[in-house]
Amino acid sequence: MKNFDLIVFDWDGTLMDSAAAIVHAISTASLDLGLTPPTEERARHVIGLGLYEALRYIAPELPPERYPEMADCYRRHYFAHQHDLVLFPGVESLLARLAERGFQLAVATGKSRRGLDAALDNFHLRARFHALRCADQCPSKPHPQMLLELMQERDVLPERTLMIGDTTHDLEMARNANVAAVGVCYGAHTASVLHAASPLACVDSVAELDAWLETNA
Repeated sequence: MKNFDLIVFDWDGTLMDSAAAIVHAISTASLDLGLTPPTEERARHVIGLGLYEALRYIAPELPPERYPEMADCYRRHYFAHQHDLVLFPGVESLLARLAERGFQLAVATGKSRRGLDAALDNFHLRARFHALRCADQCPSKPHPQMLLELMQERDVLPERTLMIGDTTHDLEMARNANVAAVGVCYGAHTASVLHAASPLACVDSVAELDAWLETNA
């Protein structure tokens, strides 16, 4: 018997190895606007947040009226290299096995819908997921609305839902929605901060995540 019916994945840093590309796009966009680029630690911290929430953290000196300009620069640099990005090893087989076991699968991401659609089409994964929520559809993580809407759409209770992500934003969103969570330590945030958020487990690879889900999901 399954412990969960709905498994929700973050995208960047959880399924796709994109943290370095995001950090590079943030730094390059900052230079374009004459700003001092944030440290890598600060740039990695905002992965998973909505774009404007991220800008308030990494560019506090930037007037809000220039956020659209910064956002356009970021998107230009990120999309210029999006086809160089890859899934973490084992992701496709993991998703296939979960589908075979009868789980409903979903994505809750800080990406825009345009960005997620491009990634899903690039990896031919659109059919794997039953529902999607993005930062331009809902309040930014850690607000629980993404998970609340996904559970309502798929008619699944919180106690039958599992969130999987690589940032504290993912784990806090799960807690705010009364949903269990697993942290993956191979993405944007370090193992120490993920453990501090008290998920059910923290795993170091997709293979370890696969093994944990086989036993516990």
